[in-house]
Amino acid sequence: MALTKEDLLAISEIMDMKLKTELQPLKNDMQVLKSDVEGLKSNVQVLQDNMQVLQDDMQGVKDKLHLMNLYHENVITPRLDTIESCYTGTYRRYQKDADKMEDAFDDIDLLKKVVTEHSEKLQKLA
Repeated sequence: MALTKEDLLAISEIMDMKLKTELQPLKNDMQVLKSDVEGLKSNVQVLQDNMQVLQDDMQGVKDKLHLMNLYHENVITPRLDTIESCYTGTYRRYQKDADKMEDAFDDIDLLKKVVTEHSEKLQKLA
């Protein structure tokens, strides 16, 4: 059985239609994939832009932190050291003289009693 030219043309058309039918979903899927890839590219670009903004912000934070550390080192710490030395010096003086204060209060009480007695005696003499 020999195939005629018309038979071959018919077979060719059937194959073309079958291929078109089967390839069309693949073409559609490829279009969806292309669209998705474009969307992903766009999202990646947005993420890269956001990362750049974050990196710039982080650099600003690092710069400010560095300035704060310098200020702390050059201004705050020396002032705190000065305050501490004044406080500890005053504390040591007060601590050393605390026992003397008790004695001074006792002496003042004694002086009050003596002055009161002498005032009474002077009143009687007058």
